[in-house]
Amino acid sequence: MFFNLRIRNKTVKELRKNQGFTARELAERLKLNTTAILRIDDMKLKEVPEPMKSKITPILRGDHVDKIPWL
Repeated sequence: MFFNLRIRNKTVKELRKNQGFTARELAERLKLNTTAILRIDDMKLKEVPEPMKSKITPILRGDHVDKIPWL
């Protein structure tokens, strides 16, 4: 819960760079257009519209890393 509060005030671009994704890689993971990611890149996560925010938050939080079998 506290992690969610910390990432809400950061921009999507900053969170995406922290996870090591380019806009194109993030768009491929979400099955979206790259322009959709670039459009929200400069927004804070709390300002992103809800359908997009629910898709993008788990990836920017790093939930995909927990599913790696060798960790």
